[in-house]
Amino acid sequence: MTEKYESLDELFEDEEFEISEESEDNVPLEVKSRLALALDVDDLIDARRLAGSLFDFFGTVKVGLELYTAAGPDSVGVFTEAGFDVFCDLKLHDIPTTVHKAARVVGSVGARWVTAHAAGGEEMLKAAVDGLREGAESVGLPTPGVLGVTVLTSDTIKNEDTIVSRCETALKAGCEGIICAAPDLKATSSFSEKLMRVVPGLRLAGGDSHDQARVATPMEAISGGADMLVIGRMVTEAENPIEASEELVSELLG
Repeated sequence: MTEKYESLDELFEDEEFEISEESEDNVPLEVKSRLALALDVDDLIDARRLAGSLFDFFGTVKVGLELYTAAGPDSVGVFTEAGFDVFCDLKLHDIPTTVHKAARVVGSVGARWVTAHAAGGEEMLKAAVDGLREGAESVGLPTPGVLGVTVLTSDTIKNEDTIVSRCETALKAGCEGIICAAPDLKATSSFSEKLMRVVPGLRLAGGDSHDQARVATPMEAISGGADMLVIGRMVTEAENPIEASEELVSELLG
């Protein structure tokens, strides 16, 4: 885990955010802007190196609970300063007052999106929306959007009513979008003009599904209407992440 430092300058005094020379700057913006790299690690330096090596492929990085817990708000600022959008995947879920206070903190550090469980209800989601806005306004930053988590990709669902109901809740609360598994894109299609749909749990054809119950390939998700793809282990655990990213982009470009 990342040690405690007095400042970011001290943390990275021997490091530079280097963009890989191996990757070519030929990924169309319409592809790069729809790809989020999941930094599911507990070390900020490792995360920074990985993101830097894949800068040409990903416009967004996902800072999850593991990295945020290890490094705190610095885990957002490092990447926004480097030119990434940051999707802060904290999955907030608590009483509205607690969510509001937590969202105020996250809203002040520069994240572009923050997740909260739609199962928490409209009042809780609205507390997240309001907290993010207040936090961003307090430091003069653009307001982040809330992404309502519908059903985790590791969970199974018996019918589509739960997905649709949680989309309705997210929309009423003022969320910018939702998180849903690729198989749920059809059920959420009626919200496609009103809510951004972000899809995790993706694997290349023939890849290991790990602990995910409902997975798909990136192309299947894009074809189903996904606005952003969260790319994790298929790239981050690959023997060569750059080659894996090139394969991913090649698949999406057809």
